[in-house]
Amino acid sequence: MSLDDTHDDAGAETDEGSVRERLGEEADRAVETLDEGLVELLTWILDTETRARIYIHLRERPNSTSDEIAEGTGLYPSTVREALAELNAEEKVTRGKRESAGAGNNPYEYVAIPPSDLVADVVGDVQDGLNTVFNLDDRLADRSVGDGPVTITVDQSADSESAGAESDD
Repeated sequence: MSLDDTHDDAGAETDEGSVRERLGEEADRAVETLDEGLVELLTWILDTETRARIYIHLRERPNSTSDEIAEGTGLYPSTVREALAELNAEEKVTRGKRESAGAGNNPYEYVAIPPSDLVADVVGDVQDGLNTVFNLDDRLADRSVGDGPVTITVDQSADSESAGAESDD
């Protein structure tokens, strides 16, 4: 019998522990990759990474104050306040006064709009851009190729939140 054929309970526990550690590390890496991809996509929709990080924070923790957002995102409080003012003006977040039992300053708390509403806001811009590209030959050659405009719809039903692109004839 070789040493490879022998094992003890401690070795089995060590192997199981290392497997769990590796699985945990891989899961953390997958979540980090997903988070980075989400931030990148939201940066495209919301114009800046700062605004994307604030949006994600507010989806995870609605009714947060600007100070809570700054602490949760690691962004400077003044940067957060400026971005929140812009997002509120664009109606991508809503704000209301936090109620408190005591006297004193009641700060604003913010809530991000649902992702389906956020996407619906950019659909028109994307649709116009696609129509420009699809009709490029018409514009350049001043001729018609017969393609109709592109229409994008966002289904906001509870059963499915999906976006589709279709061409109307």
